[in-house]
Amino acid sequence: VLSVRSQTYRNVEHIVIDGRSTDNTLNLLSYFGHKGPMLCEPDSGIYDAMNKGVKMASGNIVGILNSDDFYANAGVIERVVKTFDSEDCDAVYGDLVYVDARHKRTVLRKWIAGGYNKKLFYRGWMPPHPTFFVKKEVYEKYGSFNLDFKSSSDYELLLRFMLLNNIKVKYLPEVLVHMRAGGHSNRSFRNRIAAHLEDHRAWKANGISPKWYTVVLKPLRKVKQYLFAKKLLFSYKMFFKSFFSSRQTSNQV
Repeated sequence: VLSVRSQTYRNVEHIVIDGRSTDNTLNLLSYFGHKGPMLCEPDSGIYDAMNKGVKMASGNIVGILNSDDFYANAGVIERVVKTFDSEDCDAVYGDLVYVDARHKRTVLRKWIAGGYNKKLFYRGWMPPHPTFFVKKEVYEKYGSFNLDFKSSSDYELLLRFMLLNNIKVKYLPEVLVHMRAGGHSNRSFRNRIAAHLEDHRAWKANGISPKWYTVVLKPLRKVKQYLFAKKLLFSYKMFFKSFFSSRQTSNQV
């Protein structure tokens, strides 16, 4: 809530969809003075809630932020909007970092999406969905989240939008969203296998055949994300080590 309210771009319609949760969500929203549209009713899962939010949206551009996600800084939405204004595109996406659930300054994975071409999907690529901003007319033309999928509906939607229907996308080379570690598809080995099978079914649902290596490479891409995070953490530690070392030297002088 606070990361949305702190955005420098003010023309934001902040819609909250709550499936009658029991985690004190409504009281927190009231405490922080949320005044945007809100829907509180049972749903069939996270993708059903997302569909409701998309349907309620009255703006031209839709971005989806889950309860454990927050924008990287106050200028994210403003830069996304400027990209839409300056580029001929239907969607904008960027990079994402996974942070520790309790210590949000601790980066666990860094997902650098990079620029897009159609071959990348066949190599197990996808953009981070929480960083994906898309014109509402794209949802209206090509459909919303497919509720037949329990963990890969975002992947199926991105395949449908980008690979099957060739919407125009623009990569914004910066971290747009921080996500607290977790997620349904990552909770157990069984869930990972189920997600793997759903990824394959997402291609079939769109009448596209993946390469034999596509769904194998997709989870392997996470290894690179962890390596990026370790490099970032090392640089972070070295910066502070250098900073405090220079402070001590200057104080001694």
